[in-house]
Parts: sequence; structure tokens; C-alpha cells
Amino acid sequence: MCLYPRVALWLCVPRALLPCKGQDWLDQLQTQLSLKNADGSVRSDLTVALDAEGYYVDQRAPGLIYPDESFFNPRATFFVDTEIGKHFYSLVQARVDRGFDPGEQNFPVARLDEYLLRWTPLDSNVVNAQFGKFATVMGNWVQRHDSWESPFITPPLPYANITTVSSGEPPSSPADFLSRRNLPVQKGEWVPIIWGPAYTTGGSLFGSISDFDYAFEFKNASVSSHPEQWGPDDTAWRYPTIAGRLGFRPDPAWNHGVSFSIGPYLYSEAQPFLPPGKTLSDYNEINLAYDVSYAWHHWEFWGEIFLTRFQVPNAGNADLLTYYLEARYKITSRLYLAARWNQQVFGSIADGSGGHQTWGDDMIQADVALGYRFTRHLQAKIQYSFNHRQASLQQGENLVATQVTLKF
Repeated sequence: MCLYPRVALWLCVPRALLPCKGQDWLDQLQTQLSLKNADGSVRSDLTVALDAEGYYVDQRAPGLIYPDESFFNPRATFFVDTEIGKHFYSLVQARVDRGFDPGEQNFPVARLDEYLLRWTPLDSNVVNAQFGKFATVMGNWVQRHDSWESPFITPPLPYANITTVSSGEPPSSPADFLSRRNLPVQKGEWVPIIWGPAYTTGGSLFGSISDFDYAFEFKNASVSSHPEQWGPDDTAWRYPTIAGRLGFRPDPAWNHGVSFSIGPYLYSEAQPFLPPGKTLSDYNEINLAYDVSYAWHHWEFWGEIFLTRFQVPNAGNADLLTYYLEARYKITSRLYLAARWNQQVFGSIADGSGGHQTWGDDMIQADVALGYRFTRHLQAKIQYSFNHRQASLQQGENLVATQVTLKF
């Protein structure tokens, strides 16, 4: 099949005798966006991804989607990969869009999402040291979260669903904390388990030894922190988060991993609301997780389960369990169908009057998506999501999203 420009669309038309002009032009452009010196020891490549997304929102927008009405969300992402000899690598990711999460701000907003320098001291991948602003090492979704790789448009539940835990103003009592269940989600104040890929700032050490992978990181903010907290700030790593993952690949089809993270999740403005004698370092977010992936013929499977504890001032330990199971079936080499089941279950806290109550509303979410890759430069997806909470106040039960991505 071939790619041709026509009006404002790229159309894929089979031609037995004619070359595919549109695709050839993009192939040539991709080649021209690569630079290297005479001996090839230094090479830099620019990759561009252009996303056009549309969202139909039912009721309040769910997860990390901001507008409470249907909207259009354009995005341009620029990746600059540079290799310096055999032992140094750098990455810069810049974006122009409506904010890090869909519809958060008005277009255009420009920023650097990632920048890192990696040192591989040996000729093998046994050990790597990395510094900068980059995604968390936890789990397996982050490794495939960009629009070109993910079968879906929105993240799984652990990376998107906002809990009632606040980062800036802690509750004054257990009753105050429990009452948040009856309020609309406050996305500027409350946090999820992990905020998307969590591009926080710091360093990591990672590598592979035989069938085992390892990765550890020391970052300036928790994995649940808002995107504006991810860059270097005045905390100067006084309240860092430590995270890691150990992976095992018994054969090419399977990949298992266990992850953890621990670190303060409250921001500096929360200090005046803490009990006397307490500091931000006394209240941590603790995550333990297991992830698995499996590939078999036309099938691909992924899954993750998180056990999370937020140490909440004036309320106690708030525990929850979150998981998702995801599958993709490649109907043809270009067409796929994907489905994902998500669930979140909340624990109980003492309510201050002699009893216990769950601190959040248990919820389920089902996602289905259909995707088609027209060429190696163009793909399209459509997704439907349904979620339901065990509560009278729902947070957008139905969502329909579409996405077209052009990458070169």
C-alpha cells in the first residue's frame, strides 16, 4: 500500500507500478534529519511525531483529561538522539501541545519533557549511568507509553486515575479526608499512584546481566507528583524518591518484573498543615508492583499490579490495590484490536469515631481500541472506555477518543 498527500489528508492507495511518493518523501526527510561526522563516531538524529487527537467526554472528564467537554488536542513531539562514540548517549524530548495532559492548557505550550545524558563505561550493557530528567524505571507501561508504541490513547488506571490524596493541603482529620469521596476530582491538588511516565529529575543506574535486568533511580519528586514538579526545583533533592525494578526474561516470549518506590509525596506548601514536630519526610508514598508481558504469534499481553500506601497526615495509612490486564491481537500486519481491564480497590482507615471506612470509591474500567498502521510513518486509533465507581458521583463513565499519528 502507498501513501499520497491529498488535500489535508494522507491517503494510502495501492499502486503496482508507481512509487509511493508521499512515503518516499518522508523516508528522504527522515534521512536528512540525521547528522554524523566523517568517521561516524558522533551521530545525531531528529525524530518528529505529530499527533491529532479528538476526545468525546461524558460528564466530568476522567483520569488525566482536563476539559469537561469534547475537544481537539494537537501535539508535536521532537526527539533528538545523539551518540558520542561507543560510551555516551543523550536524549532531548521537546513538545508543543495543550499541556502535558490532554486539554490542560490552551495551545500552544512548549517545553522540554526529557533531557538526559547516559554513560556506558563498558562495551556491553551490563551497567549504565544516566542523569537528567526522564521517565521512571517502574513497571512496563512506561517503556511503551508513547503514541506510536501504545495500543491505546489513554494510560492504564494506575497511571491516570486521581485519588483523594492531596499533595499541597493535607486533611485536618480522618473525617475531612473521608469527606473528599463526595467531591468532584481536584486534578490540580490530588494525585494518582503514578502521574503518567513521571519525568522526574535525578539519576539512575541500570543494565542487563544474562536474563536479568536491573534499574535503580534517585529522583527529586515522587512518582505521583504533578508535571510542574518534575524539573529541578528549590527542594534540591532534600525529599527524594528512590525507585527500582528487577526484571527476569526466561525466554524471548516472557518478561517479568518487580518494582518499588518510596519517597515523600507532599509539596513544600503542605508543611504548615502538618502536625507539630513533623516534616515532609515523615509522609511517604510507598509502591510495590509486579509486571509481566508475554508474546505469542499474533497476540501480545501485558499486566501490572500495584500495592500502594500513602502516609496521610492526620488520617493514617491510606492503602489501595490497582491492576490492569491488557491484550493486543494483530488481525493483519497493519490492523490490530486491543482490550484492557482495569480495577482499583481501596482500603480502610479509622474514621475517628471508633469505626473504619474505605477512603476511596472502588472502580472498574474497560478499554477497547482499534488501530491501523497505514505505513511506517502513519497510523490511526480509535478507543472507547467505560469506567464506573461504587458511588453516586461518577467521574465520566464514557469516553471516546481518536488519534492520528504521523512520525518521521
